[in-house]
Amino acid sequence: MIWEEKENTLCASFQFKDFKVAFDFMMDVAKVAEEHGHHPDWTNIYNVVSFRLNTHDAGGIVTQKDRKLAVAISGIHSKFN
Repeated sequence: MIWEEKENTLCASFQFKDFKVAFDFMMDVAKVAEEHGHHPDWTNIYNVVSFRLNTHDAGGIVTQKDRKLAVAISGIHSKFN
């Protein structure tokens, strides 16, 4: 999965086998986001989880916090494929 930077956000969508697997992925991401102290804007529609990352504290732009979380999210995703 490739993250795309647009409109001051890092964006990506991940597709899974079904809703349960997508939700398990979200639970793992939630734990890592909490550890990073940086929480994503995300949506889940059935088996697709989409992210928009930016740093609100920095004026809503993409920062290293976003890039680090994106790498962590991609790493979690690799465990589900």
